Amino acid sequence: MGTAIRSATAADAQGILDCLAMAFAPYRNCYTPSGYADTVLGPATIHQRLAAMTVLVAATDAGEIVGTIGCQAMAGGEGHLRGMAVYPLWQGTGTAQRLLDAALDELRRHGCRRVTLDTTEPLRRAIRFYERNGFRPSGNVGDFFGMPLVEYVKKIGQVATS
Repeated sequence: MGTAIRSATAADAQGILDCLAMAFAPYRNCYTPSGYADTVLGPATIHQRLAAMTVLVAATDAGEIVGTIGCQAMAGGEGHLRGMAVYPLWQGTGTAQRLLDAALDELRRHGCRRVTLDTTEPLRRAIRFYERNGFRPSGNVGDFFGMPLVEYVKKIGQVATS
């Protein structure tokens, strides 16, 4: 069964919440309660995310949401990624790569030349994935509800015009 990457709608909210919850469940004990709640979102915060960012989903032919990522074009040619998750049964299928590629393409279309994302130390598999895709630590470390939040950055080229 294949997946299609598309922009999320309000109708996808529960599917996105389910995907985030399943993907981050193994890390729940690594997060503070507030940090975990901010990561997996909830009924109110999912709609805030959908309103503030472009949220993409990987949806099966049957309409099941099996992956998600948020991206936002910021000032000065910078973009930001947030909330990437792939349902555990779909990890290792290329879904994460397709979501990341689609988000980077979206940011390029908005004129972004530099992309940031923030992650936490327990997410080692995600960090390796981002590093394989050219993201590098920027040296900026913030506080995420009592946990170190490490910023990664990647320069991206513009969309080629034909």
